[in-house]
Amino acid sequence: MTVLLARLCAALTLALLPVSAHAATLEQMAGQMIVVGFQGDDADDASVVALRDELAAGRLGGVMFLKTNIKSLDAVRAMNHAFRAASPDLLPFITLDQEGGAVERLTKDVGFTEIPNAISIAANNTPEQAKAIYAKMAASIADLGFSVNFGPVADVNLNPNNQVIARFGRAFSADPDVVASYDEAFIKAHHAAGLLTALKHFPGHGSSTADSHEGFVDITQTWTDSELDPYRTMIADDVVDMVMVGHLYHAGYADKGTQTPASLSRQWITGVLREMLGFDGVVISDDLEMGAIREHYDLHDTVTLAVRAGTDVLLFSNTAKYHAGLGQEILDILLAEAKADPEFAARIEQSYARIVALKAAIR
Repeated sequence: MTVLLARLCAALTLALLPVSAHAATLEQMAGQMIVVGFQGDDADDASVVALRDELAAGRLGGVMFLKTNIKSLDAVRAMNHAFRAASPDLLPFITLDQEGGAVERLTKDVGFTEIPNAISIAANNTPEQAKAIYAKMAASIADLGFSVNFGPVADVNLNPNNQVIARFGRAFSADPDVVASYDEAFIKAHHAAGLLTALKHFPGHGSSTADSHEGFVDITQTWTDSELDPYRTMIADDVVDMVMVGHLYHAGYADKGTQTPASLSRQWITGVLREMLGFDGVVISDDLEMGAIREHYDLHDTVTLAVRAGTDVLLFSNTAKYHAGLGQEILDILLAEAKADPEFAARIEQSYARIVALKAAIR
């Protein structure tokens, strides 16, 4: 099923949902924009129960799993069942990073079958063979109740000394066309399992010389327009669910006198991704607690700048300094800003419409 057909089906499904699922209050709309990490690894843990209650109340759009949340596959399945049951009419984004290789949350230690990293997959398999490998992985992820896998990596492997992409073999190739072909194999395999995906890390982390997990990353001198080619191809092929925007600064796409990273940049998200490349789907931030953001922006500015730039889903791992009430704090910021600024409230409504249409495709 193509993404276009899926969205048509999603629109029909949305029309048939209970009124409460799509005639939401502003609080419920804003809540759908928030995805947070949590502490706990069992369905009965207090933090997991609290998240379930927030999902049920419409104050939260989804959750993010890290390795610390995974003690066994049965426990993961039970937590995800609880998360889904909390919001059955508008299923949550239950997310993880499961690329293969070094970047994975589900490992052989808990009985999950691991696969190689992207560069190894591309070196040893055709795209069709890669699709079969990813199909097995996606089916296992879906069986556990997840709804979103944060992949594939759409970065072009331009810098062999790259600390965060090349070092771990996360990019399929230095050729944008090859990257797109393997990315599409990854995406189609996940769609077949009923999972959503997120292309990352827009506008391109493959040429960078630093790691945005650690701090500020300037791609002004290294980035090239060819790093957009995988996005051009896949948007044109109508296979993209979400695009994850990285914390990457380029002087040519920042407000004068500022060093705004792409994840907070209207020039990148609205100007390039939406207007130039024609993407009208869900935009999700990379983890907004990475050093590149945390060291330069407070929570209020992070949230409001991201939304004004065009971000639909705000991703917080909640690991920098764990705060059980982080989701509510983000929601309060969104609602206060919306009350003060009708344009901001309209942005929330736009994001909600995109999110609901996408979520209707979750199985």
